[in-house]
Amino acid sequence: MFSIGQTALMSIFSHLIFIYITWRLVIVMNFDPIIRKGHATEGRIFLLFLSIIIGTGVSRFFLDILQWSGQLVYLF
Repeated sequence: MFSIGQTALMSIFSHLIFIYITWRLVIVMNFDPIIRKGHATEGRIFLLFLSIIIGTGVSRFFLDILQWSGQLVYLF
């Protein structure tokens, strides 16, 4: 069983890694037709927020699966 500090550290790293992966994937996609000309900065900020939302959700999913699989021993 992890201590509270180890769980917090693992959660922080997991969130940051998945946010980074999502950011790299979002950058590859072509959002130029959607973003108005002259609003590139706002478009990048929006893509950053989108990456944070998606990356955090995916990270939370994997952390929950990890936690639940560790609790399966209490089933029997």
